[in-house]
Amino acid sequence: MVTERELAMAAKAWPFEEARKLLARLGGRLPEKGYVLFETGYGPSGLPHIGTFGEVVRTTMVRRAFERLCDFPTRLFAFSDDMDGLRKVPDNIPNPHLVEPHLGRPLTQIPDPFGTHESFGHHNNARLRGFLDSFGFDYQFQSSTEWYRTGRFDQALLGVLAHYDEIMAVMLPSLREERARSYSPFLPISPTTGRVLQVPILETDPAAGTIVFEDEDGRKTEVPVTGGHTKLQWKPDWGMRWSALDVNYEMSGKDLIPSVELASKICRILGRTPPETYIYELFLDDRGQKISKSKGNGLSVEEWLAYAPAESLALFMFQKPRAAKRLYFDVIPRAVDDYLTFVDKAATEDPAKRLENPAWHIHNGVVPVVRADLSFNLLLNLAGAAHADTKAAMWGFISRYAPEATPENAPFLDRLADHALHYYKDFVLPTKRTRAPTGDEAAALADLAQELRDLAPRLQALPGAAKAEAIQTTVYDVGKRHPFPDLKAWFQTLYELLLGQTTGPRMGSFIDLYGIDETQTLILAALERRKST
Repeated sequence: MVTERELAMAAKAWPFEEARKLLARLGGRLPEKGYVLFETGYGPSGLPHIGTFGEVVRTTMVRRAFERLCDFPTRLFAFSDDMDGLRKVPDNIPNPHLVEPHLGRPLTQIPDPFGTHESFGHHNNARLRGFLDSFGFDYQFQSSTEWYRTGRFDQALLGVLAHYDEIMAVMLPSLREERARSYSPFLPISPTTGRVLQVPILETDPAAGTIVFEDEDGRKTEVPVTGGHTKLQWKPDWGMRWSALDVNYEMSGKDLIPSVELASKICRILGRTPPETYIYELFLDDRGQKISKSKGNGLSVEEWLAYAPAESLALFMFQKPRAAKRLYFDVIPRAVDDYLTFVDKAATEDPAKRLENPAWHIHNGVVPVVRADLSFNLLLNLAGAAHADTKAAMWGFISRYAPEATPENAPFLDRLADHALHYYKDFVLPTKRTRAPTGDEAAALADLAQELRDLAPRLQALPGAAKAEAIQTTVYDVGKRHPFPDLKAWFQTLYELLLGQTTGPRMGSFIDLYGIDETQTLILAALERRKST
């Protein structure tokens, strides 16, 4: 019998491909530190965002796939660069006057404008941990401030000082001429002002472990590179961190490819093998432009979760991470329905096929049972056709379609109904436009109404799924005998006339859910619009 490990070794899903690359890079040997380290980085000058979620969930998927390939212990570090100096006051914080006098100081040395933590950095770190905890991620939080100030980076920093000229030779060609004249991988922290300084380094003394620079008061100052008296520029910092922590795997966006290359060279200079890296594509907005935090043209995690379950967002992150994808509200319904489809398939797939299923990776191999017979798009159209304004009203129709389902025994379906109601009100209803039918369309509608009346008595004897199929066949047959170019045009006509949209659900399922009598009412309303034109 083929084992799961053997199946995982052959699985083609991208997390398994990445896991096998990592295992090959390790040479099949457990690192000396006793575990395989996955890392994600976070800049805590702002709050966690959808990119943070994407990087952690994708890294977690690779980590779980790796654990199927071998018995090596693994860890995931969520590393916060909270030693960075704050360059400008964020626009979205209260009490900016508390922050402004401290610009340039490390984030963990700036007062918390929210008044809840000992510093601005500690506040945002707490938000990061709360964010990751809310999704149940398994990780260990790491603070740059703690690593620098407790001496945990000291040996690596002395290594950077010892290889100062080699690292400068790596960095200088990547810089503009003006920046190169004053560049140093070390950023001293002023003993007088506490600010992180970007100043030329006048002298280095590897034997003493010190650097000399001109402080803000003009005095020539010597400080040790260790103990939190300095920090590194972020690209050398990245390479140093990979070396100090012996990071084995890390992801980053396409825009950081040059930084990955520089950090890898610095990591090698410091005597370590750089981690296996994975470059993912960046998200685009609804106009195809790159999403930018400063522009605010993207979609936040909170916004997605207002309209869809977190599992659908995890699926969106799983699918084609190396392809640029539009991340906007209109991708949500498809993501939800795709998730339902994958979960439904997982229940009957053989073990090898299941490892390729995104639901396996979303749920770490333990795929839950959820009701997939009611799609999100179907619920959206139900909300519109029924003019539902409460979840209770939605359940009145759902119970007809699935009488055994209740909010208590079908909690995922209950969540979907709530999400569909919110999505419909905010995005579908404002654009909903019904029109009057043409003469040919009115004749087809009248024919459909009669056929549905004739069909209704016979539906009572049919089991659940067969009802929707019988209705769908009836709708097909009506469309075929009227002068539409094809059945696609017939269904689009139904969507426009009955639902006020250009796209819609499978009509058999929708009519079964909404009801024959209620659908007759929609048809009559459409025919009345023709009479009034």
